[in-house]
Amino acid sequence: MLTTFLAAAIVAGTPLLYAILGEIISEKAGKLNLGVEGMMLLGAVFSFVTVLSTESATMAVIAALLAGAAGAFIFAFLTITMRANQVVTGLALTIFGTGISSFIGKDLMGLVVPENVKLTFKEFAIPYLSDIPVIGEAFFNQGILVYFGYITAILCGIYLYNTRPGLYLRAIGENNSASDASGLNITMYKYIHVMVGGALCGLAGAYLSLVYVPSWQENVTAGRGWIAVALVIFSKWNPYRAIIGAILFGGLDIIGFRLQKFDINISQYLIDMLPYAVTIFLLIITSIKKSKENSPPAELGSTYFREDR
Repeated sequence: MLTTFLAAAIVAGTPLLYAILGEIISEKAGKLNLGVEGMMLLGAVFSFVTVLSTESATMAVIAALLAGAAGAFIFAFLTITMRANQVVTGLALTIFGTGISSFIGKDLMGLVVPENVKLTFKEFAIPYLSDIPVIGEAFFNQGILVYFGYITAILCGIYLYNTRPGLYLRAIGENNSASDASGLNITMYKYIHVMVGGALCGLAGAYLSLVYVPSWQENVTAGRGWIAVALVIFSKWNPYRAIIGAILFGGLDIIGFRLQKFDINISQYLIDMLPYAVTIFLLIITSIKKSKENSPPAELGSTYFREDR
């Protein structure tokens, strides 16, 4: 029973993991992109349209990555080049993504992912690892996008903490002026990492529409983008901790369905509220515990223009 619940929590937490990683990469560059929900919806709708027209899982994933990156490029251009307010721009991006997905998706309601694509994303066990007691079956008998989520989190961690470009990125997030004075092209760094973050958010949306549902639903993200933004703080901007946060909140997301089996008389509205209530509680706890480790990048949300130095 524990293995089954954990496996379902991992599936539900995978889109959160991609979105958290995308936001961590963006925030490490000093850019507070609150448009995660919008970029997820862009990835969801464009991947779904692509999979219906091509019946190719690969093309659908590529479409999601490009759609998320395109949304992030708009954010990057407005906030880096035009020096627009990051909070307002991020909120506008969410509205933009919601509107685009609703406009394109109005003719897609009720359509489902082709069977051959479902087979591409179906679960398969990894030899030996899936034989580990309790957790092996849950972690290593999953679909390819779940495994790719593990790999992406590990690669993000290695990149940030064990590579020179990752060190430069963290330096830019902590001090724009010093990084610029040292010769780093901080504009290029910011553009690249904001767009990579957006691509991961687009992939998070694709996972929802192609694997988790898998059909088209209006507002398929259901607020997961906002939870992902909050979980970046819970994860302390650490990709490895993001895995824990995603699984934890994936478990909260499905707990209502599991409780129904036990015929427990709890309001469905109360159960649906649980992930958001726990998110607020954990954010308060995380914020109270002051430490350098819990602190965001020092330049997060600030606007830099080298002629202002």
